[in-house]
Amino acid sequence: MKKFLTEFKEFIAKGNALELAVGVIIGGAFGAIVNALIDNIINPLIACIGGTDIGFAFEIIKGNEATKVDIGAFISAILNFIIIAFIVFCIIKSANKAREKASKKKEDEEEPTTKACPFCKSEIAIEATKCPHCTSDIPEEAE
Repeated sequence: MKKFLTEFKEFIAKGNALELAVGVIIGGAFGAIVNALIDNIINPLIACIGGTDIGFAFEIIKGNEATKVDIGAFISAILNFIIIAFIVFCIIKSANKAREKASKKKEDEEEPTTKACPFCKSEIAIEATKCPHCTSDIPEEAE
C-alpha cells in the first residue's frame, strides 16, 4: 500500500494529472460557451432562415405511455460536437506548429561539433588539430 501511495504522489508531482484536470475544467467551460452559441445564436438564425424552430420534437404514443423524440436536441448536439472538434483541431495544430518552431530554434542554437578543414575542405571534429584526410596541421583560428 505504501508503494502505491508513493507511485501516486509521483504521478501527481509530474504535473500530468494537474494538466488533465485543467483541461477538463476548461473543456467544460468551453462546452457551455458552445451550447450558448448554438442555443442563442445559431438555432434562432436557422429558425429565421428556414421559418421553423430547430427545437422540434414529436411524441410516439404506445398504449398509455408517450415517448418524446427530440430531433432538435440531437441536431444541436451534432453542431456542438463539430464546433468543439474544429476548435480542438485548430488548437492542436497551432500547438504542434509552435513545438516544431521551438525544437528547430533549439537545434539552431546548439554548438557545432564539426568544422571544415581549411586545406581539403573535409569535415573534421571541432577539437582536431590535424586533418585525418589530408594530414595538414589545422591552425587554431581556422573554422
